[in-house]
Amino acid sequence: MIEKTKQDVLEQAREAGVKFVRLQFIDILGVPKNIAITVEQLEKALDGELMFDGSSIHGFVRIEESDMYLRPNPSTFVVFPWRPREGAVARLICDIYRPDGTPFEGCPRNNLKKVLKEAADLGYKMAVGPELEFFLFQVDDAGCPTLKTHDQAGYFDLSPADLGENARRDIVLTLEKMGFEIEASHHEVAAGQHEIDFKYSDALDVADKIITFKVVVRTVAQRHGLHATFMPKPIFGINGSGMHANQSLMTLDGQNAFYDPAAPEQLGPVAMHYIAGLLKHARALTAVTNPTINSYKRLVPGYEAPVNLAWSCANRTAVIRIPAKREMSTRVELRSPDPSCNPYLAIAVMLKAGLDGIKNKLPAPEACNRNIYKMSETEKTQVGVGSLPGCLAEAVDELCQNTVMQQALGEHIFSKYVEAKRLEWDDYRMQVSKWEVDKYLSMF
Repeated sequence: MIEKTKQDVLEQAREAGVKFVRLQFIDILGVPKNIAITVEQLEKALDGELMFDGSSIHGFVRIEESDMYLRPNPSTFVVFPWRPREGAVARLICDIYRPDGTPFEGCPRNNLKKVLKEAADLGYKMAVGPELEFFLFQVDDAGCPTLKTHDQAGYFDLSPADLGENARRDIVLTLEKMGFEIEASHHEVAAGQHEIDFKYSDALDVADKIITFKVVVRTVAQRHGLHATFMPKPIFGINGSGMHANQSLMTLDGQNAFYDPAAPEQLGPVAMHYIAGLLKHARALTAVTNPTINSYKRLVPGYEAPVNLAWSCANRTAVIRIPAKREMSTRVELRSPDPSCNPYLAIAVMLKAGLDGIKNKLPAPEACNRNIYKMSETEKTQVGVGSLPGCLAEAVDELCQNTVMQQALGEHIFSKYVEAKRLEWDDYRMQVSKWEVDKYLSMF
């Protein structure tokens, strides 16, 4: 992220002909929110003088304590490329503060900063490289999304089979105009499924970019007459969409803390303890990295689902994979998260789990280099390979029993988050699905 000052933002806004600025923030469920102001109010906003009603945002505060302040981060200023040059629209990402000037504990961005400070106190900075997958669907005559995929192409296919190529190209070009460094883009395994990868960066910058990425993908897709969705499993019988999270710790002087040329697999003690922490807390943190009912339709055996609690340097059937590159590229890839997660909270719980492993010098289990998909439950038990939760309710129960993950979220976000997910589960379990009607209506 390029550091900018208040004056930088004011000058760029003037040069770009900006008329409207969206002050963006995010609720605990990961839904972007914004308040639009005119450019005449920009200086006031940059001074942190603008308030909004926090009681109207899910998981924030009660109506009797509703006043909240938006504090924009100048370095997140960007002009939306798809808007007209005259009367241009820009964006600033904000932190939420209380009227007394203290950071609001229910702000996911503030929460991630808190866990990053804990890492810094131990001498580490976190780098993250996400891999976000999404589907492109056709829309009906009224512009509403359908489940008709945009093409029938497969992994790495080219046009004419890959009909999403033009939309994907425009998405990449738009992201580059907004400061992203794109590393790769391609068609994914399932029909209508795509992936665009951008370069790793520090954790807070990446969390900001994930939110921006999803806004851009959906906006550009709409301009192509398509609907983009980051829903983890929109169609039964084909692969779902994941958000593999490549993560590493750097020392404060810029060295990769995971790399040790003299260690087995060149993975030093910090890396092994980090892996151990992720595995120890994997079942609980899944409530945050896989936050919806639908997330667990993806986390089922088959469809390359990363459900097995093991690690390996080559084996994609384990929930943790260590990619082959070493030295500064040494990293841990957690394969279970999906793109419906709140990235600030997801990165916070992953980092907290790894730090717990480092602090307590947790021993990592033996690497599992077998094809776990082909192992029986008995075989998995014998080698100590557990499984991720099978549904949202199970994951939330695990979260409620895990004090380390609760500390990662803080009391406010934890309580509000669990409350929301319990309500979501209750709403789901009371529904009568088409599957049930087809299965039981004639049988009984």
